Amino acid sequence: MSARAQELGGAPPATHAAADGARVLGALAALPGGRELLALSRGREDLALVGGAVRDLLLGRAPRELDVVLARGAGAFAQQLAAALARPEAGGRPAGAPPAASAHERFGTAAVEWEAGRVDIAERRAESYRAPGALPEVRPGSIEEDLQRRDFTVNAIAVPLAGPGRGQPHAVEGAFADLAAGRLRVLHERSFRDDPTRLLRLARYSARLGFAVEPRTAELAAEALAAGALDSVSGARVGAELRLALGEEDAVAALAAMDELGVLRAVHPGLRLQPEIVRRALALLPADGRPDLLAMASLLLALSTDPQEDPEAAIYELLDRLQFTAADRERVMRSALVAPSLLREMALAATPSELHEALFAHTLEAVALAGALGDEGTGAGGGEAAQWFERLRHVRLSITGDDLIAAGVPAGPEIGRRLGAALARKLDGELSGGREAELSAALDARL
Repeated sequence: MSARAQELGGAPPATHAAADGARVLGALAALPGGRELLALSRGREDLALVGGAVRDLLLGRAPRELDVVLARGAGAFAQQLAAALARPEAGGRPAGAPPAASAHERFGTAAVEWEAGRVDIAERRAESYRAPGALPEVRPGSIEEDLQRRDFTVNAIAVPLAGPGRGQPHAVEGAFADLAAGRLRVLHERSFRDDPTRLLRLARYSARLGFAVEPRTAELAAEALAAGALDSVSGARVGAELRLALGEEDAVAALAAMDELGVLRAVHPGLRLQPEIVRRALALLPADGRPDLLAMASLLLALSTDPQEDPEAAIYELLDRLQFTAADRERVMRSALVAPSLLREMALAATPSELHEALFAHTLEAVALAGALGDEGTGAGGGEAAQWFERLRHVRLSITGDDLIAAGVPAGPEIGRRLGAALARKLDGELSGGREAELSAALDARL
């Protein structure tokens, strides 16, 4: 528990309310978009900071984005905020594209996104669910009704930005006590049945915040999973929440929390988390790799080697249902499907050029995953993957096909073969002398 959380628990919530609100407003002014939000709140009494942003500021953490609610006009307010952020004096003004405002009229929501941050805007509303897992039916609501529709008590706190109640927090019952105790509690018994994606959020918040799941909430989560609650939600919504978990700073912890709750098996019975393999693979992956896609590929390893399945078809079907983009789907598939066999190819490579030949056509995620698999069983693999990433994959020739044509080699497949032979000798440390040595190696190659 953070020091700030301990402080919250030091006295009844009412004692801290004014100080907490003032602290939130002071911290908000220093965040990207915060100064502009406070300026636009002048003259209106309906604007409030809400949800995870308030939670994180009370815990002394920096929020990932800011969430605000207002009575009406989310789209218009988003346009005003984007215009304010685009002014030259705005501290959060991006160097490139101007802030972009978007709106979703059906739900009365909008967002402003720019290089330095994001602000999500929603009209205060009450929600009801006509069926488990269905999208909510919404109507205008009070700030109290808006808080009651949220997922967990610690996310159901709002701090008005202006008006007579400026800085006076609104919260559902138990919100401050749960925040102080580091505890995740749903607001009502049907929470996970109404919106089963909260099951994934429960795991994600538990891992990110280090919060415990309140016992009755854990029971309700288990009951919802046993009843197949996630089957009532579209794959797109489940996929969106899963991708948020894969993008967490510690994705392995988020996935481990999902695994412990039984969420991964509910998403697909073939998903398996092997935490040590993922951590080793992430440690090998270079900065231009995709940690989120590597983590997803690792979950699919068991499915990729299941003799009872057509692995490629099964993985494609799952990723398509979860609505991964075509490019991301292909990258995850290729990584999960080839990593086991790629390890064997790495082990057989006797020279740097042979290692290059084995790895150059594969994704960074596949190579890192193969390296991590090798470390698990044999002690091999990780060294070869590290050698490839750190020393070999960026090795290039100074010469091109044009140099060979100028030297009399006819255009055609022979050009590529001669360049490949020269590159192999360079990788194996057999060339020195720059362009001239490379050109001689290419011209003298025995094809």
